[in-house]
Amino acid sequence: MQPKLIIHGGAGSSLQGKGGVEAVRKLLYGILEEVYGLLKEGASASDAVVRGCQLLENEPRFNAGTGSVLQSDGQIRMSASLMDGHRQRFSGVINVARVKNPIDLALRLQAEDDRVLSDQGSAELLRELQLPIYNPLTDLRLNEWMEERKGNFHRTMAGVIAEPEAAPGRDPEAGRGTIGVVALDQDGHLAAGTSTGGKGFERIGRVSDSAMPAGNYANGQGAVSCTGIGEDIIEECLAARIVIRVTDGLSLQTAFEKSMQEAGANGRDLGAIGLDRTGVIAWGKTSEVLLGAYHSGDKLGDTLELEPGVQVGRLY
Repeated sequence: MQPKLIIHGGAGSSLQGKGGVEAVRKLLYGILEEVYGLLKEGASASDAVVRGCQLLENEPRFNAGTGSVLQSDGQIRMSASLMDGHRQRFSGVINVARVKNPIDLALRLQAEDDRVLSDQGSAELLRELQLPIYNPLTDLRLNEWMEERKGNFHRTMAGVIAEPEAAPGRDPEAGRGTIGVVALDQDGHLAAGTSTGGKGFERIGRVSDSAMPAGNYANGQGAVSCTGIGEDIIEECLAARIVIRVTDGLSLQTAFEKSMQEAGANGRDLGAIGLDRTGVIAWGKTSEVLLGAYHSGDKLGDTLELEPGVQVGRLY
């Protein structure tokens, strides 16, 4: 089967003009090329997803891994999950700190009986694996937090991407930051991975959707990674809802359309990317911007300049 791949770098309401669009497109396409090369060489969907998440986590512009936003107490706590659709196995970590790639911990937990760990369990796993201590803080994210602290955190979330020109004075509702990867490999197996630094400035202990089946889900029929406001995604149970609809016989496009229409009617702010077992690529959003890009095997494309509002697309 011809492999397929789709990734995202978050959702929001602004890309700070054309320069932001082109910069993000270049980043996403570069990651697509590397990860799709692995799929062509025979890598499993799960391995491709992990590598894609690592690359996105390593890019400071995105809110995951390096470049993660700070919570209200000035600390970085990250969450990530991996779901192997072939085995229908979910693993993840919640509010982990001092690690470069949270997706690596989710991968390690695929082989464990206890496959979702909270902050304390994630810290213990870090010690067991003897991974080097890593500080994901960037100057841009620190400055963003310091500016908000001056105003006693009047904004409810941080920026979807980190750009120098997008620091103080930008759109106050621009943040919905998460990264995600969905892959179909040569054997027809699916996997999905999602990682985030949270929404920024949140209450200590807040848990995002990224380490839940609500935000990241896959089985043998479909796979979906979500982005947007975590509480909205959880309340729609969006990733699992789309995949279950596909499993029950709806096409991937119809499942996306129905789910996004419902989310839009409920006033949600979110986006999602997905694949089915036949290789159909789909995406949808209720937010203004979805930082998505895909590799069909024949061409690359993206969702960066979709019209605001509820939008659904697909590619065979």
